[in-house]
Amino acid sequence: MSIKKYDRTTILVHGFAYLFVGLLAILALLPFLLVISASFSTEVIITTEGFGLLPKGFTTAAYELLFMAPDALVGSYIVTIVMTVAGTIVGVFIVSMTGYALQRKDFPLRNVISFFIYFTTLFSAGLAPTYLWFTKYLGLKNNYLAVFLPLLMSPWLIILMKNFVKSIPHEITESGKIDGAGDFAIFRKLILPMLTPALATVSLFTALGYWNEWYNSMLYLQNVKYKPLQYYLYKIVN
Repeated sequence: MSIKKYDRTTILVHGFAYLFVGLLAILALLPFLLVISASFSTEVIITTEGFGLLPKGFTTAAYELLFMAPDALVGSYIVTIVMTVAGTIVGVFIVSMTGYALQRKDFPLRNVISFFIYFTTLFSAGLAPTYLWFTKYLGLKNNYLAVFLPLLMSPWLIILMKNFVKSIPHEITESGKIDGAGDFAIFRKLILPMLTPALATVSLFTALGYWNEWYNSMLYLQNVKYKPLQYYLYKIVN
């Protein structure tokens, strides 16, 4: 067993690299420290003097306001966590299947469907028709599905997945067919394990979309008992 020896230059380069990355990590923590500091500072001092790393005019009024209704806060967390986990799992699976199907050379409608998906990135129906469609025709007023369903599929993520699937040779699908596997079995056993980088990217964007969602909640979830977390915080701030 050989022991790898480093010369002085290599040690200095590695030391500088670790120091540089460590400083960047500390800088990345600064916004969180500012938020924590501001939460213990009075609103008047923040308005007049700005944010600081240490609380100014120490107070716990913000936390007292937040925990005036602890059941609403806990309920909002549960709603958001469940929606984020379930939406990410289902959404990633649907987006990956759609991207794979639109890249199949033996799928005759792939170009037509791809055009309609791309078209929605340029034009949308607008707020009023969308609101009427969800509330009047789908009956999703004060229903969590009004927030859950729109975030399941994103045209941009489908296009991203479709372009990634291009790197997978079509011969893999053909070999699965020769072995007698069905389309879903081919996707699940052969294609899906090869989509790990794309799945990670889509999962990240989908999860962030669900976690940060507040606009659709404001439109459709007026009278539900537990509102998603971001909308709940939005109401507290206002």
